[in-house]
Amino acid sequence: WRSEGAAMAQEMEHTQLSVRGISLHVAQVGKDELGTVVFLHGFPEIWYSWRHQMQAVAAAGYRAIAPDSRGYGLSDQPPEHEEPSWEDLVADVLAILDALSIPKVSSTTQENH
Repeated sequence: WRSEGAAMAQEMEHTQLSVRGISLHVAQVGKDELGTVVFLHGFPEIWYSWRHQMQAVAAAGYRAIAPDSRGYGLSDQPPEHEEPSWEDLVADVLAILDALSIPKVSSTTQENH
């Protein structure tokens, strides 16, 4: 339910981006009037962990994006016999930002488990 006067949630956009040889799922919402905030999920989570925070950030005037890391959610599994590394995570995020033409981000968050 919604309390009276609560802001309406913006519709989440879902994109599959082909980067670094695999398809990565990215959820995004909001305009980049004030910049972009990137939400990185913990493990074994997916983008959905951040849905409420993404809406709050979007309501404040930011663009919020949250990818599913390789091997999680709607993103492809890494190539056979390859374990994803922190270097892959960083390279994937940079490739996503390039693919979405985002030159810089205001903040990046990581949920740790």
